[in-house]
Amino acid sequence: FGDRRAFAAARLPDGVMILPASPLRFKNGDSEYRYRPDSELYYLTGWDAPEAVAVLSGTGGGPHFSLFIRAPDPAKELWTGPRLSLEEARERTGADEVWPLSTLDEKAPPLLAKSDRIFYRLGSHVECDRLVRSALADGRSQRFRSGTGPHVLADPGAILDRMRTRKDESEIARIRRAALITVESFRAALGAVAPGVGEWELEARLDSGFREAGADGPAFATIVGAGLHGCTLHYVDNGGRAAEEDLILMDAGAELEYYAADVTRTVPASGRWEGARAEVYSAVLEAQRAVLSGARPGADLEGLHEVAARMLAESLLGLGALSGTLDEVLEAGAYRAYFPHRTSHWLGLDTHDPGYYRTTEGAVALEQGMVFTVEPGLYFPPGSCPGRADLEGIGVRIEDDVLITDEGADVLTASLPTDPAELTALMAEGS
Repeated sequence: FGDRRAFAAARLPDGVMILPASPLRFKNGDSEYRYRPDSELYYLTGWDAPEAVAVLSGTGGGPHFSLFIRAPDPAKELWTGPRLSLEEARERTGADEVWPLSTLDEKAPPLLAKSDRIFYRLGSHVECDRLVRSALADGRSQRFRSGTGPHVLADPGAILDRMRTRKDESEIARIRRAALITVESFRAALGAVAPGVGEWELEARLDSGFREAGADGPAFATIVGAGLHGCTLHYVDNGGRAAEEDLILMDAGAELEYYAADVTRTVPASGRWEGARAEVYSAVLEAQRAVLSGARPGADLEGLHEVAARMLAESLLGLGALSGTLDEVLEAGAYRAYFPHRTSHWLGLDTHDPGYYRTTEGAVALEQGMVFTVEPGLYFPPGSCPGRADLEGIGVRIEDDVLITDEGADVLTASLPTDPAELTALMAEGS
């Protein structure tokens, strides 16, 4: 965390960055949802408790890290657990100084007044919003007198998003472990697939597998969509049962020490690949394999998406879902009716991790330490394919997690097969 702070501070030599903790969220009354720290705050500090604000400054000849936290409170700790003392928090985080959150009003303004730029996202914290607005207002008159003072408000993502795109060794180790836990949970869930199985039963297999293996839980709401439900990209009701003719799309990932995995497999409830289901699955698998084979340093996610789009467009023509020439379909974007999402997204502390895919200089080239998904799909909701009614109700997505290395790409979830025969063999082993 100290190395990350030093790297970030070097990029705000005349600025200060303010990162508040995520707020506590309540289901009802005083019943709290499980707390998840703000990813940016955790990334730079390792602090994962609520009611905190970090202030990182690059002014004054070097990085300076101040942390404001809630003070120990025995009455509240009886209900919600022990809190670290100020000194314990300083030792844990390496902060230059740790103050009670109640002193933010007193201690923060002098830190802000030394800067020219304030990196802060308005709307993320009521008290910080007020302090930042006040600092900018005071900074205007301060600059009239001295030529210095805060006068620019910037997004912390301008610095942190680029940093987070490339993972260090500790991050890669966590993502790798989250991926392996996810694979093992999928293996257990695949063994429970059968006609009549409830979507919620497979969800329970996946989510309990994450916890039993030591993960924090699911990185996002687990998706289990049987039949038509697989055509809804983020279907999370998981309340249906699988009919014998259904495909079942399962999209899930473990979160380990706040780092995510994200995997999708699609399988036949019957254990048999037949007819249109087999045709669509083969088309998606072929596209995914082509993208994986092209993932290497110097490639870019936009180019890899174009590979998937071209192959799926060609398959849609072959299936009879689209008509015309391949060039016409690509130019018009007609394939997007069945492949409406991108092939990849960055993966890390957030399932959809921040980071640039393209800048003014062009598409961002893949480099060692970048982690992303590869997840082409085809979806045929009712009424979408009059010429091939047997395709309607089919949704297929295949997703793996990929780490770029010096030598090429490491598919972190490769131990979970995508080959249709191997998938049904796994299902048979658990039945």
